[in-house]
Amino acid sequence: MENISGPFRGSEALAAGDITRGRLAGPRTTKLYPNVHAFTECVAAPEDLIGRAREAVLYVRGAPPVVGGYAAAEVHGADCAPIGVPVDLVVGKRAVRARPGLIVRREVLGPDDVVEKDGFLVTRPERTAWDLVRRLGFTEGVVALDALARVGEFDPAVLLDRPPGARGCRRIVAAVEASDPRAESRPETIMRLTMVEHHVPTPTPQLEVDNEYGAFVARVDFGWDEFRVAAEYQGDQHRMDRRQWRRDQARTADLAACGWVMVPWTGDDLLNPARFVRRLLSTLVQRGHVL
Repeated sequence: MENISGPFRGSEALAAGDITRGRLAGPRTTKLYPNVHAFTECVAAPEDLIGRAREAVLYVRGAPPVVGGYAAAEVHGADCAPIGVPVDLVVGKRAVRARPGLIVRREVLGPDDVVEKDGFLVTRPERTAWDLVRRLGFTEGVVALDALARVGEFDPAVLLDRPPGARGCRRIVAAVEASDPRAESRPETIMRLTMVEHHVPTPTPQLEVDNEYGAFVARVDFGWDEFRVAAEYQGDQHRMDRRQWRRDQARTADLAACGWVMVPWTGDDLLNPARFVRRLLSTLVQRGHVL
């Protein structure tokens, strides 16, 4: 049993003598899928999408399936998945039954769409983005495209080169037009889309602010250099981490010393974006913007 450190196929562990039938059926072992088990303390949490993908691939017999969708995005380092989303497995023409928390896609992928990474076969970033944009609503599709284009270092426009006709392809053009891989987080993408929707003047993403001597002061999520206004997402870690909070306060003070004002975007603004827009437009007008 010391040889087992993650999910495992019960039949293989029994044959190798790594576990007894009593332990396999005992209360400290959890059955995840038919013939797939893990010791209860090792079961992946809902927010651990990669861990849940490692569990799911063992469920498919024969050649390893390809991990796609949000799980593939997570493997590539694109943090765009909501907590608890199902794992996507692409199994070709095999008859594999879907399970709770698992989506099975009977698609045949070309060799250019698949790459091996971190012990998985996964869809490449471009293919992953193409799949997600077709399946998701506009905002979530752009969030996924921004994140995957950033980590995969590809131009979102390459999605337009794929053959038309697949289900959901009509969503591709709008997502590509709205995408900007300079966004460094899901809230930043949503923040940008909100500003576009409400006709806020176009900012410069990831703007570097210098002082009057040309020395670097800060890089801000969004900046209006003409008005010396910045807008940034401030997550809970900025409030709960004391060191981060102190750095944020010093940084805001440094910006203020250069004549810049910061307009924060918080988790509450994700629920009520119009309130953020009102604050931002009011600040821009005070700084000389004409509506």
